Amino acid sequence: MTGAEGIEVPKLADTGRGSRLPMGIRVRLSGLMLGEFFVWGAWFVTLGTFLTQQMGASGAEIALAFLTQSLGAVIAPFIVGLIADQFFPAQRILGVLHLAGGVLLWVASLITDFGPFFVVILIYMILFMPTLALANTVAFRQLHSPETQFPAIRVFGTIGWIIAGLLIGFLAWESTKSLDLTFKMASIMAILLGIYCFTLPHTPPEGRGEKRTIRDILGLDALALLKNRTFAVFFVSSIAICIPLAFYYNFTNLYLNEIGIEGAAGLQTIGQMSEVAFLLVMPFLMKRLGVKITLAIGMAAWALRYVLFGFGDEGALFWMIVVGLLLHGVCYDFFFVAGQVYTDRFAGPGLRASAQGLITLATYGVGLLIGSLISGPIVDAFATGEASHNWLQIWLIPAAIAAVVLVGFWFLFRDSKEGADSA
Repeated sequence: MTGAEGIEVPKLADTGRGSRLPMGIRVRLSGLMLGEFFVWGAWFVTLGTFLTQQMGASGAEIALAFLTQSLGAVIAPFIVGLIADQFFPAQRILGVLHLAGGVLLWVASLITDFGPFFVVILIYMILFMPTLALANTVAFRQLHSPETQFPAIRVFGTIGWIIAGLLIGFLAWESTKSLDLTFKMASIMAILLGIYCFTLPHTPPEGRGEKRTIRDILGLDALALLKNRTFAVFFVSSIAICIPLAFYYNFTNLYLNEIGIEGAAGLQTIGQMSEVAFLLVMPFLMKRLGVKITLAIGMAAWALRYVLFGFGDEGALFWMIVVGLLLHGVCYDFFFVAGQVYTDRFAGPGLRASAQGLITLATYGVGLLIGSLISGPIVDAFATGEASHNWLQIWLIPAAIAAVVLVGFWFLFRDSKEGADSA
């Protein structure tokens, strides 16, 4: 099995207890996932609106703040690969990173100038992004059958994200311009989570004494897979489709607040709810439809979502916005989850970890970075006032990008069960 950042996490050897996961372990790991994604969702969703309300930030500055996620994703493998795999137990590193992150989030809530805020949030994301892989590592090392046991634990992460959004909407922090409280809420939870991590099952380093190169950490051995045209098309498409994804992450909350949607952060949680629902049916559909059609459905949903956002409003066409948010489950599950399954199957046993790491670096690193760099100036170009934009024109641009990626993918990708050996 591999973690979120492409780190290989072997199954725990059978100790004679059987394959049933003890309830105590299940509850503790579920609590870890809930806290992990609550901390992230508590401030990340409303970041663009916060920067606009508190600092009068431009679209380019908002995109730059979101770009810290990509930089954190690029640096994360080094922290995990060079430290967690070599020297210290994963649960202790996880605890230290969350404790330090909690302090930084509180500091971020007090800053009123973009420059210092960017520096603080960049340092925070460099510390936070490795915790996604570390949380998976702690979980996988306790499981006898990760394929069947992990989904029921990981779903609590999505629940944590949903709870954070519903709380922000219920407390009306967006409409009262009190979004600095989201950082304080995330800060308190991060500190509590950091303390909690020290109580998690012991997860010692597995790579102690093994020499790991930069090539190993970044998964560059998997570059050999790009000799196969079909996988190369998938790889490039993965980067390209993350460019319009940056528009969604960076500006959806700002868009909803600008057009007058009350409790926007709470409303956005229906995207995560649909993610859970579609995750249950995606494996069945992928088996019936095949990889190509499944991935294409995910890309098409991206384009459709932005069209719905562009023509929707807070009145009679509000249903279009709701449908657009519900499509998040299709966008994420039918492309990212299906893509991870395809990558695992295509790479084969020897390159699975490297391939997953390479795809993570390509999507959350390169793709979202490019998307953040271009989305901000585009949003600024369609500003119609101090706090308003021509959102129809803005949303049609990522819709067009997604449509072009879909067409190129459809004509160039060959749905084949052949793996790397066919390259």
